[in-house]
Amino acid sequence: MEKEEGASSTHVLVLPFPAQGHMNPLFQFSNRLVSKGLKVTLATTIFIAKTMKSHPGSLIVDPISDGFDDGGWAVAEDMNIYKERFEAVGSRTLAELVEKYSHDCPVKCLIYDSHIPWALDVAKKLGIVGASFFTQSCAVDLIYYNVSRGLLSTPVQGPTVTIPGLPLLEVNDLPSFVYYALGSYATHLSSVLSQFSNFEKADWLLVNTFDKLEDEVVQWMSKKWRIKTIGPTVPSMYLDKRMEGNTDYGINLFHLDTDPFVKWLNTKETSSVVYVSFGSLAELGEEQMEELAWGLKNSNSYFLWVVRASEETKLPSKFVEETSEKGMVVTWCPQLEVLAHRAVGCFMTHCGWNSTLEALSLGVPMVAMPQWTDQTTNGKFVVDIWEVGLRARVDEKGIVRREDIELCIKEVMEGDKGKEIKRNVKKWKELAKEAVDEGGSSDKNIEDFIAGLVCD
Repeated sequence: MEKEEGASSTHVLVLPFPAQGHMNPLFQFSNRLVSKGLKVTLATTIFIAKTMKSHPGSLIVDPISDGFDDGGWAVAEDMNIYKERFEAVGSRTLAELVEKYSHDCPVKCLIYDSHIPWALDVAKKLGIVGASFFTQSCAVDLIYYNVSRGLLSTPVQGPTVTIPGLPLLEVNDLPSFVYYALGSYATHLSSVLSQFSNFEKADWLLVNTFDKLEDEVVQWMSKKWRIKTIGPTVPSMYLDKRMEGNTDYGINLFHLDTDPFVKWLNTKETSSVVYVSFGSLAELGEEQMEELAWGLKNSNSYFLWVVRASEETKLPSKFVEETSEKGMVVTWCPQLEVLAHRAVGCFMTHCGWNSTLEALSLGVPMVAMPQWTDQTTNGKFVVDIWEVGLRARVDEKGIVRREDIELCIKEVMEGDKGKEIKRNVKKWKELAKEAVDEGGSSDKNIEDFIAGLVCD
């Protein structure tokens, strides 16, 4: 892989928000920067550094404190308290870390998760380049931007919303924090809107997407801001294969035993298994878990279902035993390896942005079952814009019933609509690879970003 002249002396400090879904894309982007010759240091929190199950390869890890060194954000009373303390303690320890390298290999640029806007203030104070990294889609970012500037009022009055650069959206297609914006959601909304408190002062805005995936919104945003699309941030061996050995994100906060599920998948026919996962945060109610369980059983497809240990008590009594010939329930598994397996023919997903990009990049059709936050918007694009999946619809109680789950699975796996979805997802898989291939849009944007740092 061609390396920018002078890149080896360019030191970049990367500050991810300490949650798995935020760390994965930023770590993979860091790996790409290293492959192009930059020196990259990861400023993870002390708690994350202590709990890593694997080391991120050639990346240097040098932790800072968030004020919760023994438990991270999980031991804070709430997320607002965590973020306040993270800003107070993190600002100081981040500045100390930058100063630590000031003599031997000075930090040229700070790339920080957009949910840590105070990091830009640290960068500006120390005279280094500040680049805000957005882990969500451009569409979601633009919706939140409109809310932050008072261009879209919350809670939103329906039935539809028009936002420049985006398709016509129904109210329930907006992020849940926006269309509901009451109770705890109002608190969450305030938190996500903080991304835009000072973002226009950043030297760069880096977004985990690629141009053709969100063509109109990227063009609209590019006219206003210094934006670079650098995704999809999926490990290289699943896309362009230019980074040998880059098969995972390089960090995991969970212990993984891959042997049982791999052996099980290896016994199944091509495209015969439904993979079901709702990420690391979404919690299904007991009634929804029961409907999902029987919907999977009634579909008569093989299924691999990730049910976190904290959620296992919600499974119907004896469900695992009664479906053992068709299904396998695990508490966690490496999602990329599953999606890349020939046996997987469908992904029932909460439509988190990382999961959506992974499914697109690996060519796996989806059954969309969004739960909250940006997932509702991602689900809209999965079904109606990119046409790579079907939406499992909720009833008047907000529950997706077993009949609809069964119908969606059968249609994606075996129906005429499923054939069209498979053709579309194959196209997007090729476009995702094209974006990160040498000379592709995202690869070129990364090269431009590096050139800007080297020449600065």
